[in-house]
Amino acid sequence: MSRIGRKPITIPAGVDVKVDGSTVTVKGPKGELTNTFNSDIAIAVEGSEILVTRPSDNKEHRALHGLTRTLISNMVIGVTEGFKKELQVNGVGYRVQKQGNNLVMNLGYSHQVIMAEIPGISIEVPGPNSIIISGPDKQKVGQFAAEVREKRPPEPYKGKGIKYIDEHIRRKEGKAAKGSKK
Repeated sequence: MSRIGRKPITIPAGVDVKVDGSTVTVKGPKGELTNTFNSDIAIAVEGSEILVTRPSDNKEHRALHGLTRTLISNMVIGVTEGFKKELQVNGVGYRVQKQGNNLVMNLGYSHQVIMAEIPGISIEVPGPNSIIISGPDKQKVGQFAAEVREKRPPEPYKGKGIKYIDEHIRRKEGKAAKGSKK
């Protein structure tokens, strides 16, 4: 059996979980998330726990068992605590600001890069060089953060660009100066 799949998910106080066939709806203080899973995997709410079981030991069911449990666990964590990604902007003249629901970034291009806030995601700009993207859906938060980072990924020579706060950029040495021939 899958070690992750076997672990029950505890439902914290203030969270409402509804299972309708293979569709799971989780409501909490940070919002509501709904997801549909494979109908072969059995999802049951017993007391204050969610149990995920598989019908057989074939390869597909083993693969889906742990995945389904982790996705449901992420939904429960998302509606209670939420997820966030922190980005850092490095570079001379590179800065970000929030205008209404838009993230406006000056990234060394001849124009400003503007990204609109999507539903279910909130963007904070605590300083001119930092961005915090947060929301209850882990997948949406991660995808939006990746799209922001994609606008100017960090380069290895000077480290300029947008990077995750915990990301380490492997630096390269520049081109060595040629010795003069006489």
